[in-house]
Amino acid sequence: MAMLYGKVKWFNNAKGYGFILEDGKPDEDLFAHFSAIQMDGYKTLKAGQPVSFDIIQGPKGLHAVNIQSSLARTSEPQKDAHAAAEHVPELAHA
Repeated sequence: MAMLYGKVKWFNNAKGYGFILEDGKPDEDLFAHFSAIQMDGYKTLKAGQPVSFDIIQGPKGLHAVNIQSSLARTSEPQKDAHAAAEHVPELAHA
């Protein structure tokens, strides 16, 4: 199964669950339980956080499982890094 990508819609730490929106499917909420988050320590997610995950069919709908924090899949970070590299020579001459 291929890993999917999306963003956290919201997550309630007190209740231990929230919802994820898969990239390209903004109208389909995926249930996200804290036990499906793959991280050490306190398992939590933040609204807007990019994540990767798998989907399974749960008793009441689709569930995101194997949830992991993910880097944005756009080229924007690369553009930002390139722009920062262009400014380094200017800083060296300052």
